[in-house]
Amino acid sequence: MTDVMVFLHVLGAGGLGFYLILPFLVGRASRLAGVGQQGLAEGLITGNRVAQYFLIVQFITGGYLITAAGEYTVVWMVISILLFLAIAALGGIQTKPLKGIVSQIQAGQSAAASIAKVRMFSFILLALYVIIMYLMVNPFYK
Repeated sequence: MTDVMVFLHVLGAGGLGFYLILPFLVGRASRLAGVGQQGLAEGLITGNRVAQYFLIVQFITGGYLITAAGEYTVVWMVISILLFLAIAALGGIQTKPLKGIVSQIQAGQSAAASIAKVRMFSFILLALYVIIMYLMVNPFYK
């Protein structure tokens, strides 16, 4: 059972790789025309939703792996859970500005402020994702 959970956990980490490329995709949004920005934002909303589903997979499989192995320090578990929650929260929070891009473009308004918010969130998510990947590869053991 542990092998299946490790496989699903690695698969979920791959799905969260969306947060690795998100800053670069958002960076392209300012170079596009209105309809292009809207299309890109709609694609990013879908990608973010898929990444949120992968976060659920990570939560379930990671919880199983922590309890099954039982050899991690409490500090490592707390840091990992806090980083996970920060990624989940910021991923959810950035959905509003992404939807704002679409609605502002449809209304004929400038979406520059929403794009700037998404860019900020995407860089923070990138940093958190890299940190949590490092901690997963190099866990603290008792």
